[in-house]
This record gives sequence, C-alpha cells and structure tokens, in this order.
Amino acid sequence: MSGFDIFWLFFILMTLQPLMRQRFLEAARQRMIEKIEKKRGSRVILLVHRQETMSFFGFPVMRYIDINDSEQVIRAIHLTDPEVPIDIILHTPGGLVLAALQIAKALKRHKAKTTAFIPHYAMSGGTLIALAADEIVMDEHAVLGPVDPQLGQYPAASIVRVLKEKPVEKIDDQTLILGDVSEKALKQMKEQLRELLAGKYPKEKVEELAETLSQGRWTHDYPITFEEAKKLGLPVRKDMPVEIYHLMNLFPQPLRQQPSVMYDPTPRRVGGEHRFAGNQP
Repeated sequence: MSGFDIFWLFFILMTLQPLMRQRFLEAARQRMIEKIEKKRGSRVILLVHRQETMSFFGFPVMRYIDINDSEQVIRAIHLTDPEVPIDIILHTPGGLVLAALQIAKALKRHKAKTTAFIPHYAMSGGTLIALAADEIVMDEHAVLGPVDPQLGQYPAASIVRVLKEKPVEKIDDQTLILGDVSEKALKQMKEQLRELLAGKYPKEKVEELAETLSQGRWTHDYPITFEEAKKLGLPVRKDMPVEIYHLMNLFPQPLRQQPSVMYDPTPRRVGGEHRFAGNQP
C-alpha cells in the first residue's frame, strides 16, 4: 500500500470517527433506556438538550425545545398504552412555548402515572412540562425555573411594569405595542398553567402557583431548588434512580482542548478505601 493510499485511508477513518462514536453512544443510550423501562415497568422518554459534537467537522450544536421535539414526544406518548406509566427525563434550558405546551398537555392527558425526572435542570419550557407530571423527581442540587413569558430579550412582566410606571405620552409606539402583546402573553400563560395544574391541587393553590410561576416574580433564569419547589407545594421527591445518572453520562459535552473540570472519578470512602466508579473519561 502506497503512502498516498495510507493517507486517504487515514482521512476516511478520521471523517467517520465522529459518526461511529455517535452511533455507539446511541446504542448505549437505548440499552440503558430499556434497562430503566424493565426495572420500572414504564415508558421512558428523554428530552435532553445538551451540546454534542455533530457531523464530521466536529462542531458543537446546542438545541432547545422545538416543534420537532413535541412531535417526537407526542408520538411516543401515543405509542404507549394508557395503562403504562410514563417517565420523562428532562435536561433542558427551555425553548419554544408552543412546543413545551403541546408536550405538557399530552403528558397531562395520559391516564397512567407520569413522572418527570430532573437530574440537573429543566428551566422555562422544561419546568412547564414537569408541572404537567403527577410527580417530579429532582436531584437534590437540580433546579426548575419560572415560566414567565419573554418577548425577545425582555421579560413580558417588565415591559408591562414600564407602561404602568411611566406616563403614556413619554412611551414610544413600539413599546406600547410590546406592552399590549406582553399583557396578552402574561394572561395566556397564566391560563395555560391553571389548565395544567387543575385537578392536581385545590383551586386556591392552582391560582397561587399560576401567579407565582408565570407573572414575573423572579428573573427568568431564577433557580427554583428542590427545597423551594417543596415550599411552593410542588409534588417533588429526590430519590433519583442511579440509572438516570448513568444515562446522562451518555450525553457528554464536546471535548475541549483544556477541560474546565478535572477529578479522579473513583469514590472516596472513610479510611481511604477507593472503589472504581465506572465513570472514567
């Protein structure tokens, strides 16, 4: 074999490597999903938005909840017998409100028990979906987030506040239009939350949660911790199955030239005993 042939063989292998790695990851994920389903007797659905190195160019892609996600999740729910529980694993910064609402409503209509698992975070639209579940299982360090509407880079609640605090003659037409849309968005989101929470809580509690979570009490990226979620009265637990963590290990971030976090992945025990964790990079 000539040097030219070796070069082309090397080039082909290098271009195929990311694709092969992706296929191996997908197969490992499917095996872990099947393991969790067998253990819990449920349908497992993942909604995970994380950077992954895609295509042979190796560039990272960050995704959010979109219509394609809602189509896929709703299809999975339709393929599930009404008597089979659904476990949905959420790891997402949020995304399109329409898509998140479609998923949430489909989850709420499922007759069997539905459980949302939050191993790290489910913000905005992710929280909206979690609220539709019968039960929310969070890691003790995981967070949810407010579901107040955003108009571009501005919170709808803040735009409305400007209209209330500033004389109308000093407000330009564009801000007035944004204010009108913001008021509608806040009202619509509150109504949607009432619908999602109805039947899960007393009427007064539904109203309280809808107001707190959708009307701009906090900034949009405010972290609602497990303890705060419990104080709000949400149906949260923190007994996260270890298999969920193993599954999340199969969604790695793209490798960087200089890792930002490093540690020896073997557990540390009192007395210096080490045991291999099976999670080495």
